[in-house]
Amino acid sequence: MPAHYLEFERPIADVETKIEELSKLSETAASGAFESEIEALRARAQEMRREAYANLDAWQKTQVARHPDRPHFVDYAEALIEDFQELRGDRKFADDQAIMGGLGRFRGMPVVVMGHEKGRDTVTRVKHNFGYARPEGYRKAIRLMELGERFGLPVISFIDTAGAYPGVASEERGVAEAIARSTEKCLTLNVPNVAVISGEGGSGGAIAIAGTNRVLILEHAIYSVIAPEGANSILWRGAKTAGEAAKAMKITAQDLLRSKIVDRIIPEPPGGAHSDPETAMNNVADVLEEELKALQGLDAQTLRARRAERFYAIGREA
Repeated sequence: MPAHYLEFERPIADVETKIEELSKLSETAASGAFESEIEALRARAQEMRREAYANLDAWQKTQVARHPDRPHFVDYAEALIEDFQELRGDRKFADDQAIMGGLGRFRGMPVVVMGHEKGRDTVTRVKHNFGYARPEGYRKAIRLMELGERFGLPVISFIDTAGAYPGVASEERGVAEAIARSTEKCLTLNVPNVAVISGEGGSGGAIAIAGTNRVLILEHAIYSVIAPEGANSILWRGAKTAGEAAKAMKITAQDLLRSKIVDRIIPEPPGGAHSDPETAMNNVADVLEEELKALQGLDAQTLRARRAERFYAIGREA
C-alpha cells in the first residue's frame, strides 16, 4: 500500500495504484491507449474519497488530524504570511522549536503569528520535539503575545499538538506554570486574537495558545483534554478501544461546534487537508481574514469582555 494512506483509505489506495500502473504502461504503448481507463479510475477514486470523507467516525477523524502530510505551521507561515520574520527564544532559558512564531503580514495586515510544529521526517521531528512544547515554548508564546500587545498587532495561533512535553526536565522548569501563564495572557490580551486548530489540539498544551476571541477548527481536526488512547487507559482502564473512546469524548469539529467549544468549522477539500494543502490553506486564510476584520476596531475592554464571556459560556445550558 502506498505510503501515508490511512487504513480506511485502502480501497482508494488500490484504485490509485492501478492508475499508476496504467500510467506507466501508457508511456510505452500507443498514445492514448489507456486514457479512457485512467480517467474512469481517477473519477472513481475521487468519488470514493468524497464518500469516505463525508462519513468519517471520530477515530477516523483522529487519524486524519494526525496525518503527517497535513499542512504544518511552517507551511501556513510560508503560504499565508508575507515577510515572515521568526523570533526565537524565551529570554529566560532557551528556544523551543515545538512552538514557532514571529512577525509578518497576513493579506497586508501586520500580525503576530505562532503555532505548534511537529516536523515531518526523523530530523525535523526531533528538532521540533514532535510538537510537544516545553516550558520555554510557552514562555516564548507569552513574549510574542506581549510584543503584539505593545505594537497593537492581532495574534494568530495555529494549534497542532498532542500535548505539552511531560518529561522530568519540563516539570523541573515549571511547565504547568508556563501553560497557566500563557493561557492567562491569551485571555487577558488587549489585542484581537484568533486560534486555528489545524490538526490535533491536545490538553493544556493546546489551550495555552488557544484562549482566544475566536476559535476556529478545520473540518477533520480534533480538540480534546486528552488523547483517546490516554482516556481509554485512565478512564476505562483499557476496556474500550481508542475508537470507542474517541466517540465518547466528542472530540470532532462537529461535536465541538454543537457544544460551543469552537466557533466555526473551516471546510477541507475532499480527501482532507493533506490531499490538497493549497486549497486547505486558502480556506483557512479566507476565514481568518473574515474573523480578524470582524474584530478590528474593538477596544481592549470589549475584546477582553467578549473573550471572557465566550469561555464562561462553555458548558452552560441554553
